Amino acid sequence: MDRRRFLASCGAGVVIEGLSAADGSESESRPRSPGRKPAMRLGTQQGPTTPEMLDYFRRHGVEAVCGYPRGSGERGSWTREDLERTRDLCQRHGIALEMVALPFLSSSHVDRERRAAILLAQEPERRRDVDEIHGMIAACARAGVPAFKYNLSLLGVLRTGTTAGRGGSRYSTWRLRDAREEPPLTRAGRVADDLFWERITWFLDRVIPVCNEHKVRAACHPHDPGVPPRGFQGVSRVLGTPEGLKRLVSIQESPYHGLNFCVGTVAEMLRDPAREIGPLVRDFGRRKKIFNVHFRNIRGRRDDFQEVYPDEGDLDMVQVALALCEVGYSGMLMPDHMPGHPDDPRGLQAFAYGYGYIRGILQALQR
Repeated sequence: MDRRRFLASCGAGVVIEGLSAADGSESESRPRSPGRKPAMRLGTQQGPTTPEMLDYFRRHGVEAVCGYPRGSGERGSWTREDLERTRDLCQRHGIALEMVALPFLSSSHVDRERRAAILLAQEPERRRDVDEIHGMIAACARAGVPAFKYNLSLLGVLRTGTTAGRGGSRYSTWRLRDAREEPPLTRAGRVADDLFWERITWFLDRVIPVCNEHKVRAACHPHDPGVPPRGFQGVSRVLGTPEGLKRLVSIQESPYHGLNFCVGTVAEMLRDPAREIGPLVRDFGRRKKIFNVHFRNIRGRRDDFQEVYPDEGDLDMVQVALALCEVGYSGMLMPDHMPGHPDDPRGLQAFAYGYGYIRGILQALQR
């Protein structure tokens, strides 16, 4: 897309092509500008939430963060006071604390996870963990933190290695044909679709009503990546398909129950990501189920992909941003899973690139 056409599409409501629907219908393949300036903001979940990192964020134009309250590691949960200290620290650096990450229900593999009782259905530990989540939801409400993010994953992030990228970078890679199920089963044993949905439903039935009570949004990350229907290491990945995500948000239907919508992870579920991602963004966005966006790109498709820099993947990220703008998304756009390099062991260079890329898109959309 040339610059004149891009700016016209943002400022004058001109129809632009791209983000084609899977069925090729013209109405879904031609998103329109919403005719108003976008409310999206540059955000990040890069940690830790310290003065040093907040200065780094501020230098690179970050406006809001998903934060990590200090002190939660020792206790396994955070309090209102932890959140208020983190909120005030962010505010002193000119950054809003828009979200926090639960200190458990992370994206780690169950065999490495210390607290996995909820997804292992272990009693009475899972009830204890849910009680702690209830307390953290109430703490968010009292501290003015509008949302938290979490995962419902037993396998964590699966990858098979890396691929050489530009400038000596390494791109995290998943090729199902190269994957080894070692061990064949995790400590979770066999978790088929029905059993996984039963555990997810148990959790949502006990957590989303408390989110409704306190008006705090719960943002769930998809499974990364999807695996074959038979599962992987004995575990089905029910949140590794668009149909699974639609089923998830239909359980305990609520304006406070939605997705940490990772563009890259959703693209990894698809056979033709460039054509299929747009309709999914619009579908979940129109239903107001997108609470946070990981704005990253991939090269490839389901079962065979690399995580690349945002400007060189198969997705047109400008078009993704326009689709989000079209549905009135007003949350954070975050870089995520940036490529690695030996000269950049903490990822600061790569994420700085990601921040600048998103900032440029947002500035163009403001014109």
